[in-house]
Amino acid sequence: MQHIFRSLALVPLLGFAAFAADAGLGASFKGPIGLQLYSLRGIATQNPPKALVQTKDFGLTYVETAGTYNLPPEKYKALLAEHGLKPVSGHFPYDRWKSEPEKVLAEAQSIGLQYAGCAWINHKAPFNEATAREAAAVFNKAGELGAKLGIKVFYHAHGFEFQPHGDGTLLDLLMKETNPKHVSFEMDVLWVVFPGQDPVKLLKKYPGRWELMHLKDLKKGVATGPLTGKTDVANDVALGTGQMNWPAILKAAQETGVKYYFIEDESPSVVEQVPQTLKFLSQVKF
Repeated sequence: MQHIFRSLALVPLLGFAAFAADAGLGASFKGPIGLQLYSLRGIATQNPPKALVQTKDFGLTYVETAGTYNLPPEKYKALLAEHGLKPVSGHFPYDRWKSEPEKVLAEAQSIGLQYAGCAWINHKAPFNEATAREAAAVFNKAGELGAKLGIKVFYHAHGFEFQPHGDGTLLDLLMKETNPKHVSFEMDVLWVVFPGQDPVKLLKKYPGRWELMHLKDLKKGVATGPLTGKTDVANDVALGTGQMNWPAILKAAQETGVKYYFIEDESPSVVEQVPQTLKFLSQVKF
C-alpha cells in the first residue's frame, strides 16, 4: 500500500514536470522553444545562477547564451547542466570572430553549443557594401572552421543590413556571399519588422538559411519604416499583444526550416511577460 500511495503522490509532480517540459508548445506551434539568456541580463549580472533558476521556472530547457558572466566556458556549461538547461546556440562579438575564430569556436565547443554566432557587425553608419563583404568573408572562414567541430556559424541580422544595394539590400548580399553549407542566419522578428521589412517574405525568399529565430513582439503604435533607428527596450511586449502577425510568421518559419526558436524579451517586465508569451505560443493557431 505504501508503494501505491507514493505513486499517487507523484502524479501531481509528474504532471507539472510534463507541463514544464512542454511550456509554450501547442496544437500548431511545436518549437523547440528556448530563452535567449540576455533577456535576464539584469538578474544574471548580479547572480548568474538566479537567472538560470528563473529560466527553468519558466518551464524552459533550451537556451541561447550571450556571454558566460566571467565564468570559464566549462564551468558555465556545468552550471547550466546543474540547473537542467541545455545550451543550443550562443552569441560572440564580431571582433573576436574576425581576429580569433578558432578561440571562439573552442569556447563554443566547451559550452556544448550546436550553433555559434554573431549578433552585430561593427561598422560606421551607414552599413556599406565593403563592410558587408568583409563580414561575409569572416563568417565563411569561421563557418569552415566550425564545420570541422560540428558547429554551425550564424549571423543574427539587426536591421541596419537593409540598406539598399542593387536590386535588393545588403542583407541579400550577405546571403549571397556566405556559404549556405557553413553559415546560417538567425531572424530576430522585431529587427525585421521595425525597419519596415516582411519576415514572412524573407523566410520564403531564403528557405533553409534561417535556422534560428528570436521571437520578439513590437508594441502597437510604434512607427516602423526603412532604416528606422533604435527602438526602446520598453517597446518589447509579450507575443500576441504587439504588431506582428504571429500565425503567418510561425507557419512560414515551420515551412522554411527554422530549427530553434528563442524568446528574447529585453523589456523591464521580462519576468512577467515571458509566461504570457509562452501561453500565447501554446494557444496560437495556424
